Amino acid sequence: MRTGVQADLLKARQKIGKYKIISRIAAGPLAEVYAAKDTIQKQQVALKIPTRSHNIGDDEFLHEVRVATKLQHPNILAVLNASYIDDRFVIAMELGEKSLADRLERRISTARAMELAGQAIAALAYAHEHKIIHCDIKPENFILFPNNQLKLADFGFAKVSLRTLKASGSGTVDYIAPEQAMGRPKFQSDVFSLGLVLYRMFSGSLPEWPFEWPLKGYQQLKARVRPEFIELLKKSIQLDPSKRYADAIQMKADFDRLHSHARRQKKSRSRSSARNLAADDSAWRRLQWREFQRRFRTVLDTRHQCRRCEGPVSESMQACPWCGVDNPARGSESRMPSSCPRCERGVKNDWDYCAWCYGPGFVEETTRRYPDKRYTARCASKRCNGPLIPFMRYCPWCRTKVKRPWPLAHSKKRCSSCKWGIAEDFWNYCAWCREPVRRVT
Repeated sequence: MRTGVQADLLKARQKIGKYKIISRIAAGPLAEVYAAKDTIQKQQVALKIPTRSHNIGDDEFLHEVRVATKLQHPNILAVLNASYIDDRFVIAMELGEKSLADRLERRISTARAMELAGQAIAALAYAHEHKIIHCDIKPENFILFPNNQLKLADFGFAKVSLRTLKASGSGTVDYIAPEQAMGRPKFQSDVFSLGLVLYRMFSGSLPEWPFEWPLKGYQQLKARVRPEFIELLKKSIQLDPSKRYADAIQMKADFDRLHSHARRQKKSRSRSSARNLAADDSAWRRLQWREFQRRFRTVLDTRHQCRRCEGPVSESMQACPWCGVDNPARGSESRMPSSCPRCERGVKNDWDYCAWCYGPGFVEETTRRYPDKRYTARCASKRCNGPLIPFMRYCPWCRTKVKRPWPLAHSKKRCSSCKWGIAEDFWNYCAWCREPVRRVT
């Protein structure tokens, strides 16, 4: 005999009103969430349907719809429709790709994490502007959409701020603020929860009570972000609500100030470095870069710009061949599905180690090996013999250092130090070992 919960579940291809169920994507004690297709408007949606097996009034879900409908923002999940269908209350929402919790199971670059952090803060700040306290900020309630757009969802526990606000200790235990656990949620409670989410995103660790600094994962955090951003996180997760940001609006103002300051510094360094290289030859250098790209972009995949001089570089380069800066593509968006937390270069999900730096091994995400047309060589270790992509420094399967000198297509020149191929007619430094290139005149 089926239990009440099992009997309550919808099946794939089952229809409910105009919606055709595709699959169940989330399950909770209060509601189930399904991926479905709107057969009239021909679009995929997420359906949130309260479970019949629990004695829950629809008022809570009506409240969620009314709150979410009131908040129109690019980073807040939109409710498309809400109605009773076959005696069920059905909420139709935008369908994302995955939750932030799912994304945090894989490695994420600092640049990407900072972009997502800005969107998360913006969403909560908008809710606070409209006097809405979310009360359940956690990675599972941030949904990722194409082009790395992040949206805040699930306003089921949300409260409208009044002069005195009393509520149950609703929320998720791992991210709940102390005063909220005691039934007194405030704007500062959301700030606390978001601070924990961001701390986990950048450090890889979720702090635990009593939240005394340095917290677990602090060294990883310190290696990835600037001290000013650490202070922002530290202020967000103070135990005393009066010592936190008053709301996410203040938090956003501080984040925007730090972010704009960092951009100005980066631009200033770029301009200064460009002037030091040669103030009067910028046009000539751009012509040089254009010719270099015509000849080597395909073989080197130089789709990124150096973070100092803005010259064309690739993720695999250890140094900028134009100005010599270390890891010139750091902070750029990779085509790879994941990033190494140490050097931030792109890595494939089936790799066991970073192929570009001698970092620690990765948590195994899959036992499947994915083919790649860029694999053109094999690891020299007879026990491994794994496939390699040109200009790898280490085997991503066994961590053995690659000893073969990689040639550069369309160039016969080699670095005098590392013996790897170089574009002698263009480069000032070897992109693989930073040895100055000595041109024969």
